[in-house]
Amino acid sequence: MLKERIDQDLKQALLGGDKVLVTTLRGLKSVILYSEVAKGVREQGLPDDEIIILLAKEAKKRQESAELYRRGDNEGRAQAELLEKKVIEAYLPQQLSDEELRNVIITIIASLGAHDSQAMGRVIGAVKQKVGSQADGLRIAQIVKERLGQ
Repeated sequence: MLKERIDQDLKQALLGGDKVLVTTLRGLKSVILYSEVAKGVREQGLPDDEIIILLAKEAKKRQESAELYRRGDNEGRAQAELLEKKVIEAYLPQQLSDEELRNVIITIIASLGAHDSQAMGRVIGAVKQKVGSQADGLRIAQIVKERLGQ
């Protein structure tokens, strides 16, 4: 289970003195715990697929923060955010390459008979359902937009 893996990795990071890893993993445990309490499943815990969704959101937050820090000419903080993002991504499923994602999108466009931008929402929804957390929604939207010629 993913939550147990994070717990084990946190223990190792504490023993190894890796401050970045400790801070990041403690933050992830907090996010998971908060969600468990909010959903009333504290005792049984969240399933891995829900934890993956939480971790993907956390990784996206780190990316967005890094971009904001860069705009504010604070490269040191931007790098720290990207380092945390890299730690989080180690717990996520491997992302599809652009080519793999394009192939999935082409297949779905053909199966739905989509020809123009009016079908964009349907195509994006179908792609997200098929690839799950293996591709970011922004990447999916960009490629679908490109394929449907908007």
